[in-house]
Amino acid sequence: MELKVTQVDGVKFAIQARNHTVISDQPTDNGGEDSGMTPPELLLASLGSCAGFYAAQYLKTRNLAESGVEVTITAEKLKQPGRLGNFRIQVACPVPLNEEQTEALMRSVHHCTIHNTMVSTPQIDIELAVPEPVDN
Repeated sequence: MELKVTQVDGVKFAIQARNHTVISDQPTDNGGEDSGMTPPELLLASLGSCAGFYAAQYLKTRNLAESGVEVTITAEKLKQPGRLGNFRIQVACPVPLNEEQTEALMRSVHHCTIHNTMVSTPQIDIELAVPEPVDN
């Protein structure tokens, strides 16, 4: 899996994956044009849409619902180091469930790839590529 992130202008970036482009920007009070979600919002969007996908798949495969899942996700900004924490994912199911189905749906949502990535500290290697100096 690979994405390409390219600075468009100032604090606005284009994020390309396959044939899709998403814009990430900052609010105007942080030097941006507010033309896209901030990186932390994109992280929440990724986690929330992943949880929603797993919930929807559970409901669909059991012929309980074809649509209607809604996810609300919140997090707090924490410091030292600056990060997001205290995540809360609320999945709204469009149909009533019995106790067994409720537990199974919760297990399914816990299989979300993004959730599992975040709770299992991933290795992140950062490399810097700089152009070679030009000899005069």
